[in-house]
Amino acid sequence: MPSIAVTGSSGAVGGAVARLLADRSPRLVVRDPARAPSIPGTEVAVASYADPDAARRALAGIEVLFMVSAAESATRRTEHRAFIEAAASAGVGHLVYTSFAGAAPDATFTLGRDHWDAESAIRASSMRFTLLRDNFYLDVLPLFADETGAIRGPAGSGRVAAVARADVAEVAAAVLRSPHEHRDTTYELTGPEALRLDEVATRAGSVLGRDLRYVEETVEEAYASRRAAYDAEQWQLDAWVSTYTAIADGSVARVTDDVERLLRQPARTLEAALGPV
Repeated sequence: MPSIAVTGSSGAVGGAVARLLADRSPRLVVRDPARAPSIPGTEVAVASYADPDAARRALAGIEVLFMVSAAESATRRTEHRAFIEAAASAGVGHLVYTSFAGAAPDATFTLGRDHWDAESAIRASSMRFTLLRDNFYLDVLPLFADETGAIRGPAGSGRVAAVARADVAEVAAAVLRSPHEHRDTTYELTGPEALRLDEVATRAGSVLGRDLRYVEETVEEAYASRRAAYDAEQWQLDAWVSTYTAIADGSVARVTDDVERLLRQPARTLEAALGPV
């Protein structure tokens, strides 16, 4: 069996993948060892995406790597490329990367352009790859609400085929167990339906016991409200606002059956993603 390394194990998706692969004793590559999950049989290696030397040491002897995309930042593309290059030079044979459903050089969702850049670096490397193009996360959508329960943004009547993080983690684990079956393949991971944000608010509010509602903003109002609330750089404002404009223009509305095909079970609904595990 190939040796496996998992990045991002202190987060929701990476942590779930690490636990699902506990029987394979994956190596957990983390920036802060104190935040690594306690999973019997796993080994912890310390490296950041921005430190190629540490990354090469952390990935020595690893055949298959699960790479969770780096935290949003102005330097994320550089960090991604440094880590991808380090993985290739360390001898990693197959890289599984969490990308975005709308990844493209001109993606409406501006962070989708970062994912396209990472995909390009992976394709240009010597490694085989599997790209998991995740839609927005179903279980994160309610977190868009402010303290009054309002989800505000310029999404119009557009729809989003958001996917449960648990489904993404299960797909990733399945790919990592049999990487040879998924070589040089791209999957687009979505939920079972495309929802308007007013539908998300109503249904999520029912599950969570909260009064959630969608409040439409113009693009100009969206920028103004976020500038007033946060001391954020322009790239971050663009990312926040383009989350909604990507929904408005249909960029994230396509529903696929990739989750169901890979897991042999239906993709989780919004209610299932938010309900008890």
